[in-house]
Amino acid sequence: MEMNHVLVVEDDKEIREGVEIYLKSQEYEVFQAADGIEGLEVIEKEEIHLAIVDIMMPRMDGIRMTMKLREKYDFPVIMLSAKSEEVDKIMGLNIGADDYVTKPFTPMELLARVNSQLRRYRMFAEKLRDREENQNIHVIGGLELNEATVEVSVDGEPVRLTPIEYKILLLLMKSPGRVFSAEEIYERVWNEKAINTDTIMVHIRNIREKIESCPKEPKYLKVVWGVGYKIEKQA
Repeated sequence: MEMNHVLVVEDDKEIREGVEIYLKSQEYEVFQAADGIEGLEVIEKEEIHLAIVDIMMPRMDGIRMTMKLREKYDFPVIMLSAKSEEVDKIMGLNIGADDYVTKPFTPMELLARVNSQLRRYRMFAEKLRDREENQNIHVIGGLELNEATVEVSVDGEPVRLTPIEYKILLLLMKSPGRVFSAEEIYERVWNEKAINTDTIMVHIRNIREKIESCPKEPKYLKVVWGVGYKIEKQA
């Protein structure tokens, strides 16, 4: 299993090193910084999965550091605050921190917050990755086109298309229900001005022969007479 990297940004050396000991006992790799400037330098050099950031620090405090890192990074940030820093704590949450722990805190409380934030972030990243992968798979009824593998299938059976046929089908499947004129299909697929679009009709006929069980009564690839072609939406 991949080791998580945690950055501890705290000007109090004893607290910083104490937190590191407890985190390392849970198999985390730990990086230290004494203020916000050092913390940002570590983030630029290392892959960080979570940062524990004290609010009150010299040179650059935790609020400003969190604002800066949020310009480029989305990993969880847990802020450390004293009870007297309630306003700063609220500000920290408003500008991008994910959680806070009030000093003095127990090691077990901090570990629980770290584990919880990393678990939530991992689940979010997995869902985002799944959604991105699914965006590359277009499914209309039993017709499926996978952009990642450049494969087309109908009812689970693979369909062999030429590169041009594949590009035309991809264009239509990305916008089910939308009618594309022959000129627009030509210009989108060939990336040049349409002069003679007769070839589009031939390619459409060939695609139909390959994806339709009954090409004369198409289920997927429809002609809108006088307008163009579309992939029919399926219920």
